[in-house]
Amino acid sequence: MADSSARSDLPRISDDDKLEMNKELERMIEDVESMSAHLTWMAYDMVALRTSPELGASMQKLKEAYLKCRAAVCGDPDQESQIDKYAETAVTTLSQM
Repeated sequence: MADSSARSDLPRISDDDKLEMNKELERMIEDVESMSAHLTWMAYDMVALRTSPELGASMQKLKEAYLKCRAAVCGDPDQESQIDKYAETAVTTLSQM
């Protein structure tokens, strides 16, 4: 009998509340999956860079070449200034390694 009285004290959850809760849980799961993917890539990058520092420099050159090609194809002058700024920070970062 104690079980029946305890169950009656619980508030009823409407279907709208259940749907809202399911949407929120799905959003939280997607966020956690996204964080997990980012952490995996970060760990991969750290292992690759520690294994071969030359890989980081070559990846940086490849990224700069890609950005320059993209700026040339898209014709975006703002993109070219961002590439130059990005290249300067990359050079200082690589020299600190």
